[in-house]
This record gives sequence, structure tokens and C-alpha cells, in this order.
Amino acid sequence: MGVKGAVIISAGFKECGPAGAELENQILERRGNMRIIGPNCVGVMLPHIGLNATFAKPLALPGNIGFISQSGALCTAILDWSRSIQLGFSAFISIGSMADVDWGDLIDHLGDDPHTRSILLYMESVGAARSFLSAAREVALTKPIIAIKVGRSGAAAKAAASHTGALTGSDDVLDAAFRRVGVLRVDTIEELFGLAELLGKQPRPAGPRLAIVTNGGGPGVLATDALIECGGKLAELSGKTLDKLNTLLPPHWSRGNPVDILGDASPETYAKAVEIVARDENNDGLLVILSPQAVTKPSETAERLRAFAKLKTRPILASWMGGVGVRPGMEILDRAGIPTFEYPDAAARAFCAMWRYSHNLDALYETPELTATAEIERSHAEQIINRTRKTQRTLLTEIESKQLLTDYGIPTVETKIAKTEEDAVELAQEIGGPVVLKIYSEIITHKSDVGGVKLNLRGATAVRRAYREIERNCRASVSDANHGPAFHRHALQHFLGVSVQPMIAHDGYELIFGSSIDPQFGPVLLFGTGGYFVEVFKDRALGLPPLNRTLARRLMERTQIYRALKKGFRGREPIDLPAVEDLLVRFSQLVIEQRRIKEIDINPLLVSPKQIVALDARVVLHDPQTREADLPRSPIRPYPTEYVITRKIGGVEATIRPIRPEDEPLMVKFHKTLSDRSVHLRYFGLVSLERRIMHERLRRVCFIDYDREIALVVDLQNRDGKHQILGVGRLIKEHGTDEAEFAVLISDPWQGKGFGSELLKLLVQIGRKEHLRRITGHISPENTTMKTVSEQVGFSLHFDGEADEWLAEINL
Repeated sequence: MGVKGAVIISAGFKECGPAGAELENQILERRGNMRIIGPNCVGVMLPHIGLNATFAKPLALPGNIGFISQSGALCTAILDWSRSIQLGFSAFISIGSMADVDWGDLIDHLGDDPHTRSILLYMESVGAARSFLSAAREVALTKPIIAIKVGRSGAAAKAAASHTGALTGSDDVLDAAFRRVGVLRVDTIEELFGLAELLGKQPRPAGPRLAIVTNGGGPGVLATDALIECGGKLAELSGKTLDKLNTLLPPHWSRGNPVDILGDASPETYAKAVEIVARDENNDGLLVILSPQAVTKPSETAERLRAFAKLKTRPILASWMGGVGVRPGMEILDRAGIPTFEYPDAAARAFCAMWRYSHNLDALYETPELTATAEIERSHAEQIINRTRKTQRTLLTEIESKQLLTDYGIPTVETKIAKTEEDAVELAQEIGGPVVLKIYSEIITHKSDVGGVKLNLRGATAVRRAYREIERNCRASVSDANHGPAFHRHALQHFLGVSVQPMIAHDGYELIFGSSIDPQFGPVLLFGTGGYFVEVFKDRALGLPPLNRTLARRLMERTQIYRALKKGFRGREPIDLPAVEDLLVRFSQLVIEQRRIKEIDINPLLVSPKQIVALDARVVLHDPQTREADLPRSPIRPYPTEYVITRKIGGVEATIRPIRPEDEPLMVKFHKTLSDRSVHLRYFGLVSLERRIMHERLRRVCFIDYDREIALVVDLQNRDGKHQILGVGRLIKEHGTDEAEFAVLISDPWQGKGFGSELLKLLVQIGRKEHLRRITGHISPENTTMKTVSEQVGFSLHFDGEADEWLAEINL
């Protein structure tokens, strides 16, 4: 449900009794431009306008933190605690079981709220996963979103589910989902508010390197251990910095990082040492530690450090160790905007969390390279799946599974079927080398479990023996007490022969690509170490589709096997990682597009410097009777291939397609073709080229959520094979409504050739397909061409004298 206005609340408080009725009256009296929705006994506080529509007695203090919780009891406790430490909120919202409002509504609202600088979530259930991920992805770029999601343990998950009446879902999958949209997950309330304070007061670190200034060796070592343990690094100070510190400090200082300035350091020495280290470009953050010793002056030292509260390019943190004696100094630092911790290891871990958050956001929006071109045979893949459904099967055979992979450009080992012993011998002779025989069945999923795989077979005698053993093993499984009667009947009935394939030299690494369905998030991808020991090592990482090459690499980086693939291991050469990334992208595309797939494994995928090939594959489909509308879908909308078309316009044939993250370099070149007049007409003023092509801006242009925005580009492939963007048309949906705004911009050399008209027509067609009710556009009075084009497409025009612009409008 979409929401506009100053606040989102759930109404229907009267159902909660007299106290609820009183709260509802209070809301209605203060309503203003609020929109009231739903029948839940929950509430909201907006300290900036003095609204308290909760069951908690005190009003939250004004601040810049938006807090949303599914636990009302937790809200009252945090509210009481927050007042004791003077912690303020921009919004304080309790939403209970979310019967009529979801996380996406609330995150969108706080994302637009000028009073809110960071958003904190206490979650017991995710609810509408697609809405949550879409909103979080949009807002996390500008405001940190930090979440506690309870239910990591089985007992906690059960308790949370009984509390909210919703599934809590797989915890590993939830981690992957948070990571995908830039949400930072923490484990404790202390971390939740501590990181909010950090990210609200200090800039995000650009890297993991921390410099430490301390007046005691022990605290410095504690901080260092915590830093390394959580993935940070000690900054290596430059020679110039060391020379300056040698001049400043006594001879017995540590002469490295941590910078131990010794216990008798004065406030002046502290300040000068911090100034020197802060200027060193080799660090990404600074931690200042003070332990109260005989001559230490905690408050005076804190006063001297206030000047370093805003380093602009890196954060500064402090740890004032002790109790009552250091408390005034901590308060001085806190008021100055320097987050202060009681213990240095906690401060180091907080820096690591800041770095991980920053790194994950940057990694998410790193411009990916184009995936290597491969022909996708979608229709043939669909035919394989539909043929299987007609037989009422849910398991594809090995041959069908490998054909499906081949249709998506994933190489497989050549595999043929032998229905008799003689056929197997003949096929082995055709292959001409050592071969592998596997049971060919329509119901047996794990071949090795029933003795259905024989390796490295040479000669007719070995092939015959292997064929007989596989058949015998299949029959012997009938007496296995671990299987029921139905399995036994099928095992006898469905021994259909064997598959024969060449024995591939294992001169590389065995990987696994997989996907299964999560009850909350739909299809989930798995990458990791494959082969026989996949369940033993459990070296794997999870991610949500769809992927691009950057996201594929980030998924791989979270496994142990990645280091061997990248650098080589025990004399083996490194692997062609971009090729593996391409396969992961295609695999995610297969999972997204073929929604009838319930489970799919490629295990093993053999990768070596010489080849990449799938040796085995297993595909399980949803029940054949499952309706299309009931099939799980990805919570992140995939690339809308349905909007890709080819048109001949202005004498050239070009592709008009939705924009993609890989287009950022082309968009840089596109902006270089625009005149000042074109820029002025599009943006209602001049915007410098330098600003228009900044990565921070273009990532919002190219990395879009197709549920929220459709941007079309006119893509012309020149004779030399290089691509050029000639124009861009955008359809930006207004959150929670069925309306959108359009914008069109054409490269100067290609203006007046019909590209603008074609883009606007297509945007209107897309608007209808996306079930929009109305599309509007704002046109400069000077932009007579756009006015004419809009009218030709069917828009009505109205001049807004106050805004000095034309409003184009079309009802769909």
C-alpha cells in the first residue's frame, strides 16, 4: 500500500480497548496530511511535530533516527532507555504483525523524510519480500538501513513465527537478501543504535585500514586483535608520518601502528599525534584510545580532539576507557560528533562494520562488464520442460537436464544413452577413450547413492561389467530398508539403461551451481565447492537472482574455493574467472526465466585453465498441476526482455531496450554528445558534464529497479561493432500509486529524426502493460519540440504559471 504525507500509522486503535480509543482520537485530532491505514493495535511517534500515538508514556526526543519495530514491548523499553542517554528519533513506529502495512511502505516513507538520516529495523518477519527489497535497495544508497532480524536459532524462529503469524524463513537466505540490497544486519540492540550513531555522525570509510593512537600498549593490542578478527587491517603509516612522530614523541614510542604515545602524553601531544596520523593517506579511519593513568587528563584531551570531529574523507572514533573519571570527556566527544566507546575492541569492531557496510554498497553498484554473448534458446528450453510436464514427471533425466543447460550457453560433456549392454559397448568404442557410465532413470535423483556411477572404464569388458553392476545395484536397492515400496517399484520399472560420456581429466576444480526455493524469497542461488564432498566441506555462498558479472564475482568471493580459482593452488594455474562469472550470470537467467524449475544442481562443474564443463546436472520441476500464477518468482524483478525491440528510425536500424548497469560507460559517452541547450531543456537548468557523468549519479541512472522505473535506451551498433546510445526515455513510477512521470533526452546529432516520438510512444505502451493509470511530464516553456511530440502521442498540455512549465498528461 502506498503512502503519502507526514507519517504512516495503523489505525483501528479502538479495537484495543479504551486506551486504544484515546490514542485514535489523538491521531485524528493531529492528523494534518497524514494517511491513516489499517486495523492494528500499533502506533507511531513523530517527535518533530509532538505526536505520540502509542501506548508508551513519554514522548521520544527529537532526532534523526527512524526506528520501526514489530515488538511493542521492545519499543517501550528502548524509548525509556533512549531518554536516559538523550538519543532522539525522527520517527518511532510499532507495526505489530503488519496486517495492512509492510516494510516497503515504511522504508519508502522514511527515505523521503528530511528529518530521518538513518533507519533502524527490529524484524520478526519479512512479509512482502519484493516490496521490502525494492524499498531498501532504493533508500540504502542515501540513508543507512540497519536491521536486527530475530530467529537465527530454530527455537527463536518458532517463537517469532508464533508471535507475528508469519514465516521467518532461512537465516542464510535472509543474510543474502540483506546483502543484496545494502541493509546492514547486526545481532544486538547495542550494535543497532551504536552503528546508527556512527553512520550518522561520521563518513563511511573508503577501505579497511585503521590507524590507532593510544596511550597504552595493551588497549592498542586489544583493538588490533579485534580489527584483524573482523576483517580489517592495520594501516601502514608512511615514512613521512613516522618521521614527524619521531620528532614529536619520546624515544620509546612504538614506532609504528598502533601509535603508542605512552602513558604520560599530554592533551597537546595527543592532539598533535592525531593531527599527524589523520593527514596520512594510508589509512581509512582513525581510532583514538585513552586509558586513565596518573597524569592523564581525559576531559582536556577530549576538548583538544574536538577539532578533528569532521575529517571529511574518513571516520574518527574514540575509546575513553574507565568509569566516572572519563565520563565528562566522553560527553565532550559525543557532543562534538565523535562516537565514543568504553572498550577499544568494541570500537575496532564498529569500524569493521562501517567498512563492511561501505564496501558492500560500493560492490553492489560497481559497474559490471558485459557478459560474453551467448545464444539463449528459451523456446527449446521451455519445450523440454513442457514435454516433461505432459508425462506427469517432476524429474528431468540427465540428458534433458544437460540439454537445458546447453540452451542457456552452459557447456556440458557430450552424453549419449545406451538402453542395452551392447549399445553401451558401441558408444564407448565411438568415444575411443576411458568413459563414464551412469544410471539412466526418470526417478532416481542421486545416482551415486544407489551405486549408479562407474568411472574411468577402458575396453569392452570393463564397460559390460559396469553396465551389469549398475543394473544389479538398482535392483538391489529394492531390499534397502531406507526406501519405501513406491521407490522400489519405480527403481525396477525405471532402469532405462545408462548414459555414456567421456571420462574428463580432473585437472582443475569441482564446483557446484545450484538453486532451490525459499518460502519467503523464492529462487535462491548457490555457488561453492562441488563434487563428492559438497556436503562435507559446506563451502558455499548464497545469493538472489538475477546476477550481473559484478554480483556473480561478489558471490564467488564469499567462498574458500574462490582463492584457489583466482591464484591457483598446489601448482595449478589460476582459472579464467570472467568465464565462470559469465556462466553464473547465465545460470541465474535460467533460474529466473524457467519458473517451473523447483531445484537445479550442476555438480560437478569442472573448471580448469583448459576447459569449463558441466559433468552432471539434476533438475526437479514443480508439480505439473501448479498454475503459472502460483509459481514462485524472484523478489528482485529481472531484466524486462519483453521490452526489447528493433526499429528502423531516421534511416538506421537500432535496438530499443531497457537500460542495464553495464551501460554506464555508454551513458558517459552519451552525455558528451549533449549541448548546453539540450541539458538546459531536460534538467530546467545547466548541469555540468562532470557532475552528470559521476559514478555516484550514473549508478542511480543505470542500476534501476524495474518495478519502480523503466528506462529505455536507443542502442545503435556501428559498423565496427561498437555500441552507441542515441537517446534515453524514462518512466518513473510514483511510490505506491498507479502514476508515473516521463522524461526523454536525445543526443544532439540525432535530434529531429523521430527517436523522441518513438521513445515516448513506447513509454506509453509500457505504462499500459505496467497497469498505470496516468503518465505526466514536465516540459520547459522553451522546449517547443517536446510539446509537439507529446501532443502527437496523445498527451494534453496545461501551462502552470506558478511553476513556469507545461504539464503534459495522459490517462491510460
